[in-house]
Amino acid sequence: MTSPSTPFSFVLEIPAATPEAAHRHFLARLSVETDAADVFLDLDRKKKGFVVVDSRSKDAYAERHIPGALSMPTRTISAESTAHLSKDDVIVTYCWGPGCNGATRAAARFAALGFRVKEMLGGIEYWVKEGYATEGTAPQGSPVYPERGGP
Repeated sequence: MTSPSTPFSFVLEIPAATPEAAHRHFLARLSVETDAADVFLDLDRKKKGFVVVDSRSKDAYAERHIPGALSMPTRTISAESTAHLSKDDVIVTYCWGPGCNGATRAAARFAALGFRVKEMLGGIEYWVKEGYATEGTAPQGSPVYPERGGP
């Protein structure tokens, strides 16, 4: 209990989980998430066992995408559109960036179809911020979101 002279703590208001509970929680997150650096390193080392899927629109994919990624806009993911994929592979979904839940929606659709799946945190935005090459019509290294002029 805090005394009137002790400032309130937003961090400590809810007690931290036990180390065991925290360990389970973070392992669970890692079982469904990956990041651009890990995807890049595995692609660069030609690791097998996963397929990268761009869940954005066909136009966005044409403009810029991760080399080798498949274009499968979220709303097109179905038993028919995924029939060519192996359920032995892990599907890694991505979209625009942290403010986009398209990769999450795509991952949910893949999981419902019986695929093992991970979402790539940060999307194409963080792929580009990390300096990794892309394919498509956008110049290498150009910002994912062009700056807009003022009023």
